[in-house]
Amino acid sequence: MRTFANVLSVVLHPLWMPTLLILLCFRIDPFLSYGFATNGLLIVYGMVFCMTAVFPLSSAFLMHRTGMVSDITMPLRQERIPAYFTTLLYYGMCYYLLRRTGMQPLMLGIFFGACLALLLVLLITVRWKISAHMVGIGGLVGAVLATTVADGTRTPILLALLFVVAGALGTARLVATDHTSAQVYAGALLGCGCVFMCGANMIVI
Repeated sequence: MRTFANVLSVVLHPLWMPTLLILLCFRIDPFLSYGFATNGLLIVYGMVFCMTAVFPLSSAFLMHRTGMVSDITMPLRQERIPAYFTTLLYYGMCYYLLRRTGMQPLMLGIFFGACLALLLVLLITVRWKISAHMVGIGGLVGAVLATTVADGTRTPILLALLFVVAGALGTARLVATDHTSAQVYAGALLGCGCVFMCGANMIVI
């Protein structure tokens, strides 16, 4: 059971969520990708994946090799602070580049919400170990909700599936004994709340 929980934690790692977020939102509302040719969309996907997954993962491996963290999974709360800080820098750069591409305000708001959620995770982690996995999946749910609210589409099956997946991930984090139930719930609410609020209201800076 614990092995399955660890596998699910890797498959649904928060590093993959920004790329999946953009793919799902573009699928729900094709207008969000209006103005991008096929090659342009591939560049956007590649840029988001590199800056929110490849770069943070590379930094984490480097921190592990240099002894800054005891393990690549960073089980200790204090070890996560520098990793979250560098990841936030990558998110900020990605957000800046997305603005330069002429991305729709809804998508910019959603990604800004993701940046805000990560900033709050960094600040909270100074005193408390919140679940970053649940922040990630919560942000994905918030992005889908914001997209459906903004354009009036209905995606009940997708939302139901995402809630089931989020529940499974939360259970996996508890089975793996990495977090308490409070840390799991707090992470989900934080991620969903930040992304939905900024996306639905198209809050950008």
